[in-house]
Amino acid sequence: MAKPLEPAELYHACDPDRFTFTTTDELEPLKEVMGQRRAMDAVAFGTDIRRDGYNLYAMGPSGSGKHSIISELLEHKALDEAPQSDWVYVNNFKDSRKPIAIELPSGQAREFSDDIEELLELLKTIIPTVFESNEYRNEKEAINQRYLDEQAAIFNYLQQEAERHEVSMNTASTTRVTFVPMKEGKVLSREDFDALDDDTKREIQKKLTAFERTVKEGLREISRLNKQQQQEFKAFDKKITTQAVETIMEELRQKYREHEKVVDYLIAFEEDVINHVHDFTAKPEEAGMPPFMQEYYAPSFKRYAVNVFIGNGPKECAPVVYEDNPTHQNLIGRIEHISQIGTLITDFTMIKPGAVHKANGGYLLLDARKVLMNPFSWEELKRTLRSKEVRIESLAQQYSLISTATLEPEPIPVHLKVILIGERIFYYLLYHYDPEFKELFKVSADFEDDMPRDDDAMLHYAKMIGTITDNDGLLPLSRDAVARVIEHASRKAEHTGKMTTHLRTLSDLLKEADYWAVKAGRSVTEREDVETALDAQEERIARVRERLYDQIEEGTVMIRTSGSAVGEINALTYLSLGPSRFGMPTRITAKSRIGKGEIVDIERQVELSGPIHSKGVMILGGYLSARYAREAPLSLSATLVFEQTYGKVDGDSASSTELYALLSSLSGLPIIQHFAVTGSVNQHGEVQAIGGVNEKIEGFFDICMRLEPEQFHAVLIPRSNVKHLMLKEEVIEAVKGGTFAIHAVSTIDEGIALLTGVEAGDADAAGNYPPESVNGRVVAQLERFTQKALELRRAGRKEEEEEKE
Repeated sequence: MAKPLEPAELYHACDPDRFTFTTTDELEPLKEVMGQRRAMDAVAFGTDIRRDGYNLYAMGPSGSGKHSIISELLEHKALDEAPQSDWVYVNNFKDSRKPIAIELPSGQAREFSDDIEELLELLKTIIPTVFESNEYRNEKEAINQRYLDEQAAIFNYLQQEAERHEVSMNTASTTRVTFVPMKEGKVLSREDFDALDDDTKREIQKKLTAFERTVKEGLREISRLNKQQQQEFKAFDKKITTQAVETIMEELRQKYREHEKVVDYLIAFEEDVINHVHDFTAKPEEAGMPPFMQEYYAPSFKRYAVNVFIGNGPKECAPVVYEDNPTHQNLIGRIEHISQIGTLITDFTMIKPGAVHKANGGYLLLDARKVLMNPFSWEELKRTLRSKEVRIESLAQQYSLISTATLEPEPIPVHLKVILIGERIFYYLLYHYDPEFKELFKVSADFEDDMPRDDDAMLHYAKMIGTITDNDGLLPLSRDAVARVIEHASRKAEHTGKMTTHLRTLSDLLKEADYWAVKAGRSVTEREDVETALDAQEERIARVRERLYDQIEEGTVMIRTSGSAVGEINALTYLSLGPSRFGMPTRITAKSRIGKGEIVDIERQVELSGPIHSKGVMILGGYLSARYAREAPLSLSATLVFEQTYGKVDGDSASSTELYALLSSLSGLPIIQHFAVTGSVNQHGEVQAIGGVNEKIEGFFDICMRLEPEQFHAVLIPRSNVKHLMLKEEVIEAVKGGTFAIHAVSTIDEGIALLTGVEAGDADAAGNYPPESVNGRVVAQLERFTQKALELRRAGRKEEEEEKE
C-alpha cells in the first residue's frame, strides 16, 4: 500500500539563509520585467515593426501588471521618437460645412493661432482707419460727384425734352419721374384737358408718348450709372482693402511658405476679408440700438478663428495615450453643439479631438473589455486602422436620430500603434469570430501567470518586492518576510517549483503586511506580519465557508469521518465564490444491482451535472467493462449521486472517488470513512491530477478538526498533484503528530487497497484475481449478476413458449 507523504513533501519552504541581504533596502531596484521574457520580446517586436496590421494585443489575467509594464516601456521608448504633428481646423470659406484640417510641425499650432488672432486684431484697426481717412473720403466723393454730374446731365436733357414736348416734369427721385401736359406754359388740369377738342387731345397724347419713351431711356441710363457706381465703389473698396492688408498677409504667407495648405488658407482668408470688408467698419453702437441688440447684430469674426485641434507645446517625444473610457466620441472625437434661439448650431471651432488624434504618431493603449462594451467603439477603431484616417462623425447624424445640420470635417491621416490590453478569453473570441481582428492585431504578447522558482528567480522576486516597497513608500521586508512571501507566491501559483507573477496580489500582500508592521511599531516588516496579513485576508472572506462548515458540524449536512460503510465515500470538492476559494467534503454513494451495463449519474438525469462531470462518469463504464467484463456482458445497473448537493456539479475531479464507491458496492467491502478522496481517472485506471488540491485537503482537515480533532484522518490525492502541495502549517503539524496523513496514489488499485484495507489483487496468467481481493470480489459479484441475468432470461423465454402452446 502507498505510504503517507512526508511533511517535507507537503510544503516547499524557502530558506531565508539563501539570501545575503538583511532587508530589501539593501537590494537594487529591479530594472527588467520579472518572468515575462516571452511577452516582452513580443511587445518589443510589435512596437518596433512599422508595418500595417502589426498592432498588439497584450493578454493575461487582470492585475498581472500588463498595463503598468507596457506603459513604462512605451514611455521610455517614446523618448527617442519624434513628436507628433500639430493639427488645426480652420474655416472653409467656400463651404463652411466642410472645415479644413491643416498639419503643422510640433509646437506650431498655437503659434499659428496667435498669428491669426494678431492679424485679425490688426485688421480691425487698420481697415477702419483706412476707410475713415481723408484720402479715401475724397476719392470716394470724387467718384460720387462724377456720377452725380452724369445724372444731372441726364435730368437736364430730360428737362429740355419736356419743354420741347410741352410737358411739366417733376423728379421725385433718380428712379421716378412724373409729368403732365402743358399748353401755352400752363399745366393742364383734368377738366382743362377734357375741354379740349379731339385733335388737340391727340396731339398732346402723341407728345406725352414720345416724352415717356425719352424718360424711360433716361431712367435706364441712370439705373445703369447707379449700378456702375456701386461696382466702382466696391472695386475701390476692394482696392483700398487690398492695399491695406496685402503687405500684412504677404508677411504671414512668407512665414508659412513651406506649408502649402496654410498658404492656400491665407489666400482664402484675404479674399474673404476683402469681400466682407464692411464687417470691419460696421459700428452697431452708432445705429441707436439698445446694448443687447448691438451685441446680437455686431459682425462675427469667429469664422477667422483657428481651432487648435492638437497642440503639443514644448513636448519633444512621441505621445503615449491611455483612454480609460473608450466611448465612440472619446476615441475618434466629437462635434459639439450649442443651443441658440431654440436651435442647435455648431461650427468648426467646436470640433474636439479623441484619443486616436492625441495618440497619432505614437501609441494608444486601450482596455479590450471596455472597448468591446462601448457601443460602436470597436467597429470605429477597426475602420480607423483599416483606412489609416480618422473621420469625425456624429452617431446621431449617422443613424438619422436627429435632423440638426452638422459638419463634415476633413479626415486626418493616422499613423499609430494600438495596444489592446485584456484577458485571454477576449483575444481568442475575437480571433475566432472577428475576421478583421487577426489582420489588424497580428502580434500577441501573452503574459505568464507564473515563473520558475530557482535561486536566481527568487533573488529577482526579492528585488521586485524591494522595488514595490520603494515605489509605494512601504517598510522594507526582512529576509524571513521575503521567504514567506515567496512561499505564498508558490501557493498562489499552485506549484512548489513556481511563483506567481500576479503583481496586484503581491502588491496587496505587501501593503497589508506593512499595515500590520506599522501597527506593531516595527521599522521592518517581519515574517509574522506577512502571516498576520494572510490570516486577515482569509478571515475577511470566510463567512460563507464558515457557515457551510457549521452545517456539517451541526449534522445538517451529513459527513462521516469515522467507521466504515459500503458504497459510501467522502469526496473533496472545490468551491470558488468571488475571492473566496475553499474545499469542502461531500458524500458520494453508490448502489449496484443486476442490469444492462448502465451507470446512472443522478445529477445528470436531473440536469445538475456539467458536461465534464458527465464525461467522467461515462469513463467509469469503460473502465469496468474493459477490466471485468471483456468476454461477457456487463450485467450491471448502478447509480451514483452526490448527496445533499442542490446546485450544479461539474468537473471530473471526483470520478476516481465515484469509482471507489462503485467498487465498494460491488465487492461488498466497506470503505474506511476517515479517508477523503480527490482525483480523476481514465479508462486505464490511472489517477489523474486535479485543481485546488491544497484547498480540498485543508477543507477536509478543518472539518475533521471540528468533528473529531483527536482521531486519525487521511486524504488520497493523485501522485501527480504532489508537486502542487503548499499546505498550511496546521495540516503539516498534524501530519508530524500522526493525526493526519496524505497518501498519493497513481492507480485505482492503490487507492482501493488503502480505502478498504484489502489488497486490490493482480490478475494471474489466466486473468483470474485472488478470490479475497477487491478485484476478485468485484469479478465474482459481476459473474453472479451475469449468471442471474441469464437465468432470468431463460425463465422468461420458457414462460413465453408455454404461453404460445
